[in-house]
Formats: sequence, C-alpha cells, structure tokens
Amino acid sequence: MNRQRALVTGGAGFLGSHLCDALLAEGYSVVAADNLLTGKRSNLDHLRNETRFEFQEIDITEPFDCGEVNYVFHFASPASPVDYALHGIATLKAGSQGTFHALDIAHKYGAKYLVSSTSECYGDPLEHPQKETYWGNVNSIGPRSVYDEAKRFTEAVTMAYHRYHQVDTRIARIFNTYGPRMQLNDGRVVPNFMKQALRGEDLTVYGDGSQTRSFCYVSDEIDGFLRLAKSPEHGPVNIGNPTEFTILECARCVLAVTGSKSKICYEALPQDDPKQRCPDITKARTRLGWEPKVELETGLRLSLDYFRKAVG
Repeated sequence: MNRQRALVTGGAGFLGSHLCDALLAEGYSVVAADNLLTGKRSNLDHLRNETRFEFQEIDITEPFDCGEVNYVFHFASPASPVDYALHGIATLKAGSQGTFHALDIAHKYGAKYLVSSTSECYGDPLEHPQKETYWGNVNSIGPRSVYDEAKRFTEAVTMAYHRYHQVDTRIARIFNTYGPRMQLNDGRVVPNFMKQALRGEDLTVYGDGSQTRSFCYVSDEIDGFLRLAKSPEHGPVNIGNPTEFTILECARCVLAVTGSKSKICYEALPQDDPKQRCPDITKARTRLGWEPKVELETGLRLSLDYFRKAVG
C-alpha cells in the first residue's frame, strides 16, 4: 500500500476533488487545500469519514505549509469564464503568488510537482491542432487575459523552479473537461447546455456555432494527470481529447442525451472567444501511453444524473 502524502491545491473544485478521489484510490494520504472561492465543500462530502483525507481551508496566495508531502498538485484557480470574469484579481494571484507558494512547498520537501495549465495558453490559435511547441496567439489585455496570462505565468514560474531549484515539475495543459461536480452556472459549454436542456430552455449558442472544442470526460483527464505525474516529462503536455466537435454539434448531442425538446438560439460571439480548440496529443500518446477512451455522448450520459440533481 502506498503511504505517500499528496497535497492538492484547489482540492474542493471540480477537477481537484476528482483528483483527490483518484489519489486516495491509489493508496495516498491526501490533503486538499482550498479557500472555497469557487470550490465547494460538498464536492468532498463523500470523503468525510476517510481517515487518509484531510481538508484545510487555506488561501494559497498567502504563505502556507500543510506539512511534509511527496507530491504537490497545484490546481487552485478560478477556471470558468463566469468565475474568472468575476474574480479576475484572485485569478491572477492564484497563478502568480499561489504558484510560488505551491512550488515553495515542493522545493522545501523535495516533492514532485504537477500544475494544471490550460489550452487557453494557445489563445485563439493560428496553428491547428495545437502542439505543445506552439507559443500561442493571446490577447494579453483582453477580458480573458486574467486567466490566460495567469496560466502562462504559472508555466513560466514552474519552469524557473525546475531550472533554478531543480524541482521535479510537470505541466498539464488541459482542454475542455466535463463531468459530475461542475458548477451549473460556470459559463462553460457542457453545464450551460445541460442546465438549459433539463429546464426546457433554449440552448444558447454563441456565434453561428461553427467554432470547435474538444471535450474530455473527467475520468480520462484524471488518468492523464496520474500518468504525467509518474513520468519524467518536465515540459507542457496536452491532456485533452483530440476528437473535435462544433458547438452546434455538442448542443445537438446534449438534446439527444437529455431527450429535451428545447430549441437552439444564437447570440453574439464573446470577445476573444477561440474559433478552434483541439489538442495534438502525440506527446501524451507516445510518452505517457495515454489517450481518452470516453466518447462525448457516453460522457454526457455518465454526467446526466448529476446534472439532473443539480438542476433540481
């Protein structure tokens, strides 16, 4: 049995809480640190009686120390358009001060470190699909910049600690991920569509719906993180689903899965909204032996009960 201890910042969030579950299943003791700005304690309620799990309400933008750990998974940040629009300064602080503090923990205890970055580092890409070597096309002062630039800075700090302090680092670039425990009102595609479909409301498609996204079910995403954490890869690795869907195709899939009679309505495309988003996962396939297994329709069906309960 693995007796190592792992720290998950942002552990009460959508991805962070699923990561806590996976680490516990692998035998780790886990401490989840979260200030609950966007995370929810209810995501961790099922772990209340787990003796190897500990929750600490901590703002990681201030110096902190949860004790000796073997792994640091830095997942703390508002991640949805609604959240980072509302909490722009907090998003920048999580990506800057929070990253320094999480890396300081890894440096102090000689822990392995993995940070959740994002495909937003590629901005509205001029390369398609996006390889890790692509530097991106990002508006550094636009409305999305608080998130995009926070994550780009996070990557820079992570590589600096690797180069100057020899911290054993990894960077996961996450593409659109979905599944149970997502917030209903977080502005992302799948929860928006599921909420509207289950309420019988029109599904809101921005622009003409031809812009594309690549949707990765949460269990596949977590598997990618664990494989990356155990690998010797220090540079960014795309962890996402290379199967590309238009937003309109996703909306129609949600209608089919929910059986909803909702119609589709169209609104203006938000500023700097990427036209295409699809990962090149050659690196993950060849070096991690990872690729996603869950198709979009299957993942939506696996998520349906959660969204039904969330809608009430």
